[in-house]
Amino acid sequence: MRNALFDWLVQALRGVEMPALEARLFLQKTQNKATLTRYVARRLKGEPVSKILHRKGFYKRDFYTSQDVLDPRPDSETLVEAVLANHPDRTQALTILDLGTGSGCLLLSLLDEYPHAKGVGIDSSDKALKVARKNAGKGSRARFLHQDWRCLSHKLGTFDIIVSNPPYIPTADIAHLDKEVKNYDPLCALDGGKDGLDAYKELATILPTLCHTQTDIYFEIGKGQQAQVKKIMARNGFHFVRAYQDLGHIIRVLQFKK
Repeated sequence: MRNALFDWLVQALRGVEMPALEARLFLQKTQNKATLTRYVARRLKGEPVSKILHRKGFYKRDFYTSQDVLDPRPDSETLVEAVLANHPDRTQALTILDLGTGSGCLLLSLLDEYPHAKGVGIDSSDKALKVARKNAGKGSRARFLHQDWRCLSHKLGTFDIIVSNPPYIPTADIAHLDKEVKNYDPLCALDGGKDGLDAYKELATILPTLCHTQTDIYFEIGKGQQAQVKKIMARNGFHFVRAYQDLGHIIRVLQFKK
């Protein structure tokens, strides 16, 4: 029966790029044909498999996801790997801050690698924070706080590592994104303003109160934004350390120090 159901699913999903792979993912979730029929209808309208199944793999584990958060993406794993490369001692009791945490995938992946570290994830969306807390589970070393990063409390103190994957897509470019992104990821996690740099300008002004002399800052950036982000950070007293390329050889992460 499973082979017949698989063949039916592949045929029903023939309009997508990888029907066999997506059929397997759906069958891992359920073999109820009525439910699968609903999945297919949603998929053919452009809804990503990750949003249908509420699951997306990132770095070393799966994360719960929804339309309230940006889907974890392979490009963002570059940021995790950059931190690990600069802090090879996994026994360090690091303090980590994630600004615009969304699903929590960056912060939680880092805490998985540093078992003695603690972290704080900040987001302005209550719905996103519910997703992050679900991913963290009970007993997590992460705290998730509802706050606009432009109004961060000085009571947070300073951190050893600060990471952020802020919205960086220019407003006019959003209409041209794949429908899986523009229709199913939250606009607030995509829209970086007219030039795509609004978030970096805001973050650069609040970061000094969150840094000590050895703090490392890691930003994910959009294609071709490295020169502008470097200038923004330099104007606010930060010096550039290193750039990191993603698997497509695009500069995806920039590292700074105060």
